[in-house]
Amino acid sequence: MSSSTPAVPAQETFQPAHGWLRWATVAFAALTVGFHLWIAFSGLIPNLVTRPLHMAFAVAWVFFFGVAIAQGGGGRRSGWVIGAVGIAACLYVVYHRPELVRQYGALSGPLQHAVAIALLLVVLEMARRAIKAVLPVVASIVLLYGLLGHHVPGNFGHAGMPLDYFLGTLTITEGGLWGSLTGISVDTISLFIILGATISAGQAGTGFMSLATQIAGRMRAGAAKVAVVSSALYGTVSGVAAANTASTGMVTIPAMKRRGYPPRLAAAVEAVASTGGQIMPPIMGAGIFVMAELLRRPYAEIMVAATLPAVLFFVAAWAAVHVYALRYKLEGLPRSEMPGWLEVARTAPFFLVPFGILIGSILFTSYTLSFAAVFATLAAWALLLFGSDLLPSLRGFLLRTEQALVSGAQQVAVIAAVIICAGIIVGVFNMTGLGVKLTSLILSLSGGELWAVLLLTGLASLILGMELPTTAAYIICVAVAGPALVAVGVPELYAHLFVFWYALLCTITPPVCGNVFIAAGIARCPWVPVAGSALRLGLGLFVVPLGFIVNPSLLQLAEEPLLALAAAVKVGLGLLLLAYAAVGEPGRPWRRLLALPAGLAVIFYGGF
Repeated sequence: MSSSTPAVPAQETFQPAHGWLRWATVAFAALTVGFHLWIAFSGLIPNLVTRPLHMAFAVAWVFFFGVAIAQGGGGRRSGWVIGAVGIAACLYVVYHRPELVRQYGALSGPLQHAVAIALLLVVLEMARRAIKAVLPVVASIVLLYGLLGHHVPGNFGHAGMPLDYFLGTLTITEGGLWGSLTGISVDTISLFIILGATISAGQAGTGFMSLATQIAGRMRAGAAKVAVVSSALYGTVSGVAAANTASTGMVTIPAMKRRGYPPRLAAAVEAVASTGGQIMPPIMGAGIFVMAELLRRPYAEIMVAATLPAVLFFVAAWAAVHVYALRYKLEGLPRSEMPGWLEVARTAPFFLVPFGILIGSILFTSYTLSFAAVFATLAAWALLLFGSDLLPSLRGFLLRTEQALVSGAQQVAVIAAVIICAGIIVGVFNMTGLGVKLTSLILSLSGGELWAVLLLTGLASLILGMELPTTAAYIICVAVAGPALVAVGVPELYAHLFVFWYALLCTITPPVCGNVFIAAGIARCPWVPVAGSALRLGLGLFVVPLGFIVNPSLLQLAEEPLLALAAAVKVGLGLLLLAYAAVGEPGRPWRRLLALPAGLAVIFYGGF
């Protein structure tokens, strides 16, 4: 590999803590990861044991180990108290599970009421510290509706329910904090997060960059196309748009700037390309695992269905970059900066081996998702023994293992904070029928027209996603708008992917666009021009969900592969025209004006 080709910096910049704090962090990370791996092999353990323990680990990471937004001294001191209360409440549920089950959701006595209130408050504060205030604010409003909604006049009120039943359903049954969302978090999402962290701790990042550079580096705008390909590859591991931007962006954005790219363009390319990580198989975003649980469908089925739209995502990004290359006369990388196929062959196994085990186990065996993730994780962990030179190093193995454990445990805690808090919202929706009422409102506003429901749902997903993590925005929006889409004839899988896609795109949609902020910070330029360029680069991405509604074969790769590929080609051609309309050459505006309706016509006329 050429000395000018840098590795993904996440591997180089991991800085462990020092002294006793380091060893305490590593030990607790090993305990956290070990617990979740043990769950996969331990057989049937009651949900009111595994799920509260899952929350207890998350509470410890958020309040004791600082997986949170900086709170200042007072926040840190209060965190120890709140964390201790939260863990004690979780352990109370675990220890008293036999009697709690016999209470059928009704609390008994002041102690249980105190435990229930403590659990809810700790979950809200945990989410606030881990992911900012919007999600816990929404959950608090929904909680108040559950408590006081019987005073609301008209159709949006509810009949009311006893306080002991309302709090008990949320905290001692599987109807709120310990519901199916938390179940999918502890049983599946956590294992895939650990897998992604283990792969990322090794040389997979170097392999991704080497392969991407070798494939795209010599083309027009080679540095930008490397960013697109590397983000697509890294997204298969991270499943988190922000992590994708921060990791690959630290390499690709400076590389583009060195080649003379305007900083806003370099940042926009990385922001757009990294957004697709959450829908790129095989390790897609946490929301996809939630989708599998909500739809009661195998993850492999959803993964295959989402493959062509995911490819089209990066086709659209690639096309826009290519048009920019023609416009700005951006050249490819010189031969001296190419890693060579020997370097690719040396580093590719670091991600190909665990991917091969994962995909093979999912598609060709009867093993569960959890088993497949554990097998792939063990393979990735074994590969941590080797550096990019393929020579074993015990010291390197221990450092990389430490990184994998700590990073994996921290990410598990953040996702748990999101999903458990979202469980409050879903639980109240189910108890009060609020979701049904909001669905009826959407149908009423749209007049039952398909396109009106689609536009309202897409807009709601974008707005919710601006301040919420993609998973939380998807859960809330699909609970409200999913039934409305189904009511106007959209199949369930299509409805869920439609909502998820728009919740994903909020990361590049102003005024709150996380990926744009991160990329602009790396590029050292104002975020507003970056957001403008990102919207132009990503114009076609906002059309893809509408495209697979009009062309339903696009999601039927498993059932009708030829029709699915034909639909993909059709939508892809439309995306090329939209890319030209968004960023085409200056001085010929009439061509761009013609390209816009032509691209929309290709995508929406007829269908497959």
